[in-house]
Amino acid sequence: MAVPKAVRVITCALLCLGALYAFQRPFRQFPGVEYLNFELTPDWQEKTEFVFARLMFPPGPLNGYRGRDAEWHQGISLWTQDYPRADRHFSQAVRRLTRVHVRSVEQPVNLEEKDAWDWPWLYAVQVGEWGLSDPQGQLLREYCLRGGFFMADDFHGLAEWYEFESRMKKAFPDYPIRDIEDGDPIFHTVYDLNDRYQVPGQAHLRNGFKGGPDGRGAHWRGIFDEKGRVMVAISYNSDIGDAWEYADDPYYPERFSDLAIRMGVNYIIYSMTH
Repeated sequence: MAVPKAVRVITCALLCLGALYAFQRPFRQFPGVEYLNFELTPDWQEKTEFVFARLMFPPGPLNGYRGRDAEWHQGISLWTQDYPRADRHFSQAVRRLTRVHVRSVEQPVNLEEKDAWDWPWLYAVQVGEWGLSDPQGQLLREYCLRGGFFMADDFHGLAEWYEFESRMKKAFPDYPIRDIEDGDPIFHTVYDLNDRYQVPGQAHLRNGFKGGPDGRGAHWRGIFDEKGRVMVAISYNSDIGDAWEYADDPYYPERFSDLAIRMGVNYIIYSMTH
């Protein structure tokens, strides 16, 4: 008897999903620059359809933790800023606001181990201070061109912009960075984000921005593939990660966490549907 097409499709999808789970690297956690010890969530081993993946990277010449951070493969390094509190707060928010089945714990990803392809979403913090190597940049390029989505966050001022842009140009010399237009689907996938404003970090609430005058004013930029898909989403002069990290802090203004969470939800749904 012929197997109905729908059954064949479902069976194939389940086999592919099972293979994906089988080849994903197991969960691991590292000490961070802000949080050395943190408890696991009760359901940290749950298999889900989405995981918040955080990019591990070496520090660069502008590294603010110079002399205080460990070897970057071992944690307590620049890439662990806000980690894991921001990741887990945001994952919890996505669980509440969407039907996406999200794991309660994050996944640190090292491009050199070539496990980024297991995860459709990749996030990096303080990318104006990173030391992304040329080989790592090429791996990031391949990840994005294969359909991956990379969110670059929390860098401020012209010096940090130059450090980020120069490494992105090496990885994507043929794909320019440009502003994301207001009407782009990424700003309207779930929430209509027409009113976007600068999101300062917790330590910079008084000024409303970090650094000198060149740190004033939010910019939402991207790198697009040939089909117009945003494959790198850039939040420049804003600290989205801090807004996730302090979402439960009554001192941190709700309006900043509100925008950061809604933006993150849009980015996740966009990354899974475009």
